[in-house]
Amino acid sequence: MKQPGKPKLAVWKFSSCDGCQLSLLDCEDELLAISGEIQIANFPEASREVVKGPYDLSLVEGSITTPHDAERIHQVRRASKHLVTIGACATAGGIQALRNFKDVKEFTSIVYARPEYISTLAKSTPIADHVFVDFELRGCPVNKHQLLEVISAFLAGRQPNTPPHGVCMECKRRGIVCVMVAHGTPCLGPVTHGGCGALCPAYQRGCYGCFGPKETPNTRSLAHWMGDALQVTEPDLTRTFRTYNAGAEPFRKESEAHE
Repeated sequence: MKQPGKPKLAVWKFSSCDGCQLSLLDCEDELLAISGEIQIANFPEASREVVKGPYDLSLVEGSITTPHDAERIHQVRRASKHLVTIGACATAGGIQALRNFKDVKEFTSIVYARPEYISTLAKSTPIADHVFVDFELRGCPVNKHQLLEVISAFLAGRQPNTPPHGVCMECKRRGIVCVMVAHGTPCLGPVTHGGCGALCPAYQRGCYGCFGPKETPNTRSLAHWMGDALQVTEPDLTRTFRTYNAGAEPFRKESEAHE
């Protein structure tokens, strides 16, 4: 009787900076251990070798910003038994989702000498807007330990165990003094998904929301507090919520409320 082979892993890139793929390569020793349990079948960032699909697990980095990619993501979905989006671009449209608030044709006419050659969509959208996604892993870039957890969970046939709490919890665990209370620095920590280890507050800087909105984020309350207690202006509140996860619905709605 023929024995089944190792599960096939594929990593796909759409509109992004490659940072989340590099997080996987940054796993180093852990990646070597995983490679013993899973076949890295299609990962151009790591190897030119491509093993034909279908793939048991696909990790997708990047947002959909062109008509070509809007078609290609359906091909990826059809070739994948399980599809996991990794990073802010794939889960919320990324920093390039800032185009969603303006006229992209105006941008291309200013930047490019021949804008008629540019084929792009009016909006940068997450993968889940186009195909079914089995799991979303947030971050800009993703946390490599969480990424390993997702792959390990797939191999074990269970749901990934990623923290549902916000960045404020990570500050408490590390004994970091609240930058808003102590220094009057605007911070998105109370409404942002944990995973970075409170990197920015550890250096007395406010959270930029790299890991996107946490579960049930009260963005209205936070914006009201920052406006009253920290004297943050309406335009600055708009910009505060428009960073790496500007397209995430809670952040998008809150930014639009202050325009």
